[in-house]
Amino acid sequence: MSASPAPAFASPVSAVAAPEAGRYTTIRHRTEALCRPLLPEDTVVQPVIYVSPPKWHLAHTTWFWETFLLREYLSGYTVFHPDYAFLFNSYYNSLGSRVNRADRGTLSRPALHEVYQYRAYVDEHMQRLLAQGGGLPAAAREVFELGLQHEQQHQELLATDIKYILSTSPLAPAYQPAPAPEPAATVPPASWLPVAGGVHRIGFQEEGFCFDNEQAPHDTYVADFELQNRLITNAEYLEFMEAGGYRDFRYWLGEGWDLVQQQGWEAPLYWTLQEGRWHRFTHSGLQPVNLAAPVTHVSFYEADAYAHWRGHRLLTEQEWEIAARQFQPTTTGGTFLESNRLDPQPLAPNAPADQCHQLLGEAWEWTYSAYHPYPGYQRAAGALGEYNGKFMINQLVLRGGSCATPESHIRITYRNFFQADKRWQFTGIRLAR
Repeated sequence: MSASPAPAFASPVSAVAAPEAGRYTTIRHRTEALCRPLLPEDTVVQPVIYVSPPKWHLAHTTWFWETFLLREYLSGYTVFHPDYAFLFNSYYNSLGSRVNRADRGTLSRPALHEVYQYRAYVDEHMQRLLAQGGGLPAAAREVFELGLQHEQQHQELLATDIKYILSTSPLAPAYQPAPAPEPAATVPPASWLPVAGGVHRIGFQEEGFCFDNEQAPHDTYVADFELQNRLITNAEYLEFMEAGGYRDFRYWLGEGWDLVQQQGWEAPLYWTLQEGRWHRFTHSGLQPVNLAAPVTHVSFYEADAYAHWRGHRLLTEQEWEIAARQFQPTTTGGTFLESNRLDPQPLAPNAPADQCHQLLGEAWEWTYSAYHPYPGYQRAAGALGEYNGKFMINQLVLRGGSCATPESHIRITYRNFFQADKRWQFTGIRLAR
């Protein structure tokens, strides 16, 4: 007997009430607030293929609501513009042709103010849909929750894409004012925390929302291991740089070493040496490197090379989740998108050595695990089946969220994934042995 297709995500089925309409409004407004500091000219720039223009993000997230909710569930709904499906579809082959991803920066039209009109139009009709008698049908409630989570994903991408876009300007413009200087922090030495091996159950087992790639909880075996109780700092990574880490092939995977030579890497993305001192481009422009803060914007290859240089290794995603279940991290005290800091913060000097810190927030942690389906995973039918499943090849899993992740969006089973060379996200390092 064949199993029935898994849903695109899991969520308790309950009527969409006023609080859900409030969540919709709050999340949609946050997307626009992220773009408010930008000039119209900033919103059309696409320096590299994997960075999308902010104007495209604003429109694509709106197209998602129009396509998957309004056209399906609001009787008599008329699409805002018949060509927007071609312009703002991302990768859904089942929904027709679309602008090539590399050409999103060529979309000078529609104008930015027209995209905001599109958002207002869709928001007005979404409020009508949410207010209709009897609430949303069960299938629509699931898609509604997915739409909220999808928009939060794009908020993180907006924050990181904006940083990359502004970093390519010779003027090094600031997206927001620099925070007030704080006394130099003294980060406590990292300690090693033991985790017992054996058979552990991982995957989403809680109540509430998850993406389909977190489903199919299953048992996995790991040997005894230890992990460091915090992320690697800029100061620690600088030691690797100054020891010639970028000039010694012995620490690198072959593909990584090729990239170091081809791309001329000598530091994390956004770092630049000025008058003998390392600076890095931030959302507040060019700033001196905060040596106490977690290192970010490193590729998997750099994370792995650093681990080898230290004589240790990276966690697997199974080990990461097992450790997270043991230490039960919360988002309290972590740095997330809502803080508006958009930079990971140093660990407090008095942080207990026997507790595991920075598991949620601050920086995504590279794991040495390929992004593959869990045993028993089944891709959902239809367009929403393209959301995660078709990307399960040639990418690595990251865990834990970052300073650009919305706080309500992260959980310990969340499986982020990127190619090993990518550095524009807030990606960091935690060691294991």
